[in-house]
Amino acid sequence: MKFNVSSKTLYTFASSVSKIISSRNALQILNNFLFELEDDTLTVTASDMDNSLVGRLSVTDAEGSGSFCLDARRIVELLKEMPDQGITFEINDQNLEVLITYTNGHYNTVALPGLEYPEHRKAPESETISFVATPEQIIKGIENTLFAVSSEEIRPQMMGILWDVKPDSVVFVATDTRKLVKYVDGTLRSGSECSFILPVKGAQVIKNVFSKEESVKVTVTPVSAIFESATYTFDCRLIKGNFPDYNRVIPTSNPYTFTADRISFLNAVRRVAVFGDGGGGLVKFSFDANEVVLRASDNSLGTSGEEHVPCSYEGEPLRMGFGSQYLVEILSTFSSPDIVIRLADPSRPALFLPGETAPDTELLMILMPMNVGE
Repeated sequence: MKFNVSSKTLYTFASSVSKIISSRNALQILNNFLFELEDDTLTVTASDMDNSLVGRLSVTDAEGSGSFCLDARRIVELLKEMPDQGITFEINDQNLEVLITYTNGHYNTVALPGLEYPEHRKAPESETISFVATPEQIIKGIENTLFAVSSEEIRPQMMGILWDVKPDSVVFVATDTRKLVKYVDGTLRSGSECSFILPVKGAQVIKNVFSKEESVKVTVTPVSAIFESATYTFDCRLIKGNFPDYNRVIPTSNPYTFTADRISFLNAVRRVAVFGDGGGGLVKFSFDANEVVLRASDNSLGTSGEEHVPCSYEGEPLRMGFGSQYLVEILSTFSSPDIVIRLADPSRPALFLPGETAPDTELLMILMPMNVGE
C-alpha cells in the first residue's frame, strides 16, 4: 500500500479522532489508530470499546488497499511537529513495515494487522430511529445542559444528557439533584419519537469534532447513538436506565418575579462569594421592590461582603440563600441581557429564565436553595 497526504490535514483528523482513546485501555490494540485505505479515501478509526470515532479524508497517489494499525500517540506527536507539506506512507503488505517520508526526512516503524482491531457491532435497521440536525442545534443543546450533569456514580442515569426526542422538537435535560436545566429546540423536528441518555464523554466529542460540519445524521439504536457527517462517524454507547421525570420537579406556581441585568447580577455574586464560606459557597439574598441585597461571610476568617444590585421585583420581601458556584454556572450559561427568577419561599426551588429567547426555543433552569440560618 502507498498514499500521499497533507501532513496538517492528517494531523487534524488524527488529533480529532484521538479524543476517543482512553488513557487506560483494556486492550493494547486500542492504543492504536486503525488506518484503512480504499481507492483514494483513507479512514482513521479510534475506539475505547464503548465508543468509536471514524474520520474520512482524501489522499493522492494511492496504490493498493487494506488496513493497518499504528500507535496513536506517536503518530499525533509526529504530525504535530511536521511542517505543512505532503508526506508519503509506504506499507509493506508482507511484514507491515511502514516508511513515512517527506522532503526533509523519513521515519520507520512497524504496523499491527488491521484485522486485530475490534469491530463495532451494528444494530439491525429495524431497531433504529434516524433524523438529521445541524451541528449548531446539537451543540447548543449540549452547551446549555452539560454543566448540570451529575458526577455521582451512585446515580448513573444522571451522568449524562437526556435527549427526549419528539416529532416536532428535541428536549435536552440534565440534573444533579441540586440543579436542573431543560432546553427545548422546536427548530429540530425529527419526525420521530425516542429518548436516550448521552454520556459526558460523548457530548464532549460531539462539541469538539462536529462543530464545522454542515449536517449530522443521528441514528439511535437500543444501545448506542451514531452521529454521522460527511467527514466523521461517531458511535457512542448510551447510558442504560430511565432518566428521572424532569417535568415533575419543575415548579409551576412560583408567584414572585425578580428581573435584573444578568451580567451585573452575575458579577455581584462572584465578588460577594470571594468573602464568603469557601466550603458551601452560601450567598444570602434579600429581595425587595427595587433592589436585591447580596451578603456572604466566613466567620472562621472574619470576612464578609455585601452588595446592592438594582432590580425589578414583584412580590413579598423574601430572604433566600443559594450556593454561589451553582448560581454562577447558571447565570453564565444564559446569554440574554436580563435574567428572570421566579420564587416562592426559602424552601422551594427557584426557577431561572432568560429575559428573551430565540424563536421556537425554551430554556429554563431550577436551583434548590440553601438554608440561610439566622
